[in-house]
Amino acid sequence: MYFHIFMAFFIPSILGYGGGPASIPLIEKEVVDRYEWLTVHQFSEMLAVGNTLPGPIATKMAGYIGFQQGGVFGSVVALFATIAPSLILMVVFLGLIYKYKDSPNVKKMTQLIRPAIAVLLGIMTFDFFFNSYGNIGMYSTFFLVAASFLLLERWKVHPAFVIVGALFYGALFLGA
Repeated sequence: MYFHIFMAFFIPSILGYGGGPASIPLIEKEVVDRYEWLTVHQFSEMLAVGNTLPGPIATKMAGYIGFQQGGVFGSVVALFATIAPSLILMVVFLGLIYKYKDSPNVKKMTQLIRPAIAVLLGIMTFDFFFNSYGNIGMYSTFFLVAASFLLLERWKVHPAFVIVGALFYGALFLGA
């Protein structure tokens, strides 16, 4: 049973290029058509509930179906099968990059990638800022930005504490 659970999630994780949304039809093919663990209706309900929860959809589906079919160990097997292809590729690629880290081509590649990443992060930051400005107002947005900046840059508070503080601020002062 555990081998079937592993294969039901390992194959879609290898073939589902593009992350969870690309893997959903492949997972459905395995768990509905091949192994018949769920009906189409049950799968669609699980998918709907999974989309309401935070986090990657493929791992949520793997954890649920793995637990349903094989208990806690089945859930662990399904989750490992879901992340194993990415984990293996990451280890291989990092090994290659580390092996050739002194190569001029690798150095040039990393220098060319840095500005693109900086631009993408900058765009994301502006999008978050303007969305929060529209949703919570000018004063709360500027307070959170200023407080976060001071806590992170001036007082060197760990980012996790800043995030928790912002969550508490939102719950206390911005809750609906």
